[in-house]
Amino acid sequence: MSRKGNCYDNAPLESSWGEIKNEQIHNCRYATRQEAIRDITEYIEIFYNRQRRQARLGFLSPAVFERWFYEKRLAA
Repeated sequence: MSRKGNCYDNAPLESSWGEIKNEQIHNCRYATRQEAIRDITEYIEIFYNRQRRQARLGFLSPAVFERWFYEKRLAA
């Protein structure tokens, strides 16, 4: 994400990975790499993007916020 010489571009991504690690990865032990990939992908795609409410999005999930954003944009 980061442009050369601009370390602040990485902040949103680093924050997201920190949340995922605290909420999911540190609480699990994986027998294989494939198991870890499958579990983390499921967490991101199902819980983090569709269900988890985020304060910076007005306490909406990313999926609901995106839908609201485009509906508002089309109405204008």
